[in-house]
Amino acid sequence: MAIKIPPVTTEEWLECNEWNRKIVDKFLKQQHLSDKTLKQYTSALKIFVRYVKDEFDNRPIHKLKARHALDYQNHLMSLELSSNAVKFKRSAVSSLCNYIELYYGEDYPEFRNIFNKAIPSPPKQLVREKNIVAKEDIDRLIAELEKEGEYQMIAYFLLSYSTGARRAEIAQMKKEFFDMPKVKNKDFYATPHVRGKGKGKVGKPIKLMYSEEARQAILKWLEIRGEDDNPYVFVRKFKNGETKELSPDAFNAWFTNKFNYILGYKLTPHALRRSRATHLVVEEGKDINKAKVLLNHISTETTSIYVIKDDSDELDDIF
Repeated sequence: MAIKIPPVTTEEWLECNEWNRKIVDKFLKQQHLSDKTLKQYTSALKIFVRYVKDEFDNRPIHKLKARHALDYQNHLMSLELSSNAVKFKRSAVSSLCNYIELYYGEDYPEFRNIFNKAIPSPPKQLVREKNIVAKEDIDRLIAELEKEGEYQMIAYFLLSYSTGARRAEIAQMKKEFFDMPKVKNKDFYATPHVRGKGKGKVGKPIKLMYSEEARQAILKWLEIRGEDDNPYVFVRKFKNGETKELSPDAFNAWFTNKFNYILGYKLTPHALRRSRATHLVVEEGKDINKAKVLLNHISTETTSIYVIKDDSDELDDIF
């Protein structure tokens, strides 16, 4: 079991080198960082600065060398973090070092990015097998959720599957989006632009396309939910009648606590994106370019990563 690194407390942060605190604050104020990336960078860099305080005599970052970077990376790996987690924390520190080199090079001409090419990246770990939801299991899941009266979950599942959207994109859905008619001369609906995955606070503006079945599930949920002032589709309702829009993490909890028990196997919200691509290309025989458009990918090479194929039939002739 990997050890979770405790967050840096306010007291610990104030004990860190003042120059380090100031340079991290300036780095994090750059406008090209999205809100999610900003949160991740803030955590990663504060953890690094705290380590500098504890292990490197609290010296300023511009006085660190490559050996310090190697020591820090080895420390992260000793905690049995995933290779991706180590790489992200390494990348955050490297980005900060590039920032110091670029904007403070005149003040510290001898400073170089401490994560140079001589320090190998952590080895890639074996990843869990990527699962998809079987088509025949979708109806079984929806039927069970109907028995339990979980209409919000049904609306989420069908909309997420229909659009092939990421959880953060689904969380942006507003009630008004589903009062719109079908796309002109088409047999599907499209949302207004929402923030898709991309750099900066704006990200990549995208539209989500969805079916009549998904729309009806949304309208059913909104009817049962009743009138309230919250504009978002997916919300948490409190006993006092107030509502608050759900964060993307709530969808993970739905899989862990509900969907996976009904299905009998483990999935995550991203599995619906893979499932949609796989069903379209492998089972329905659609061109991968069509799946690319639905998933808002730039290249079919990216889409192909989402398509899970069973190659066992190719081995029949061998055995």
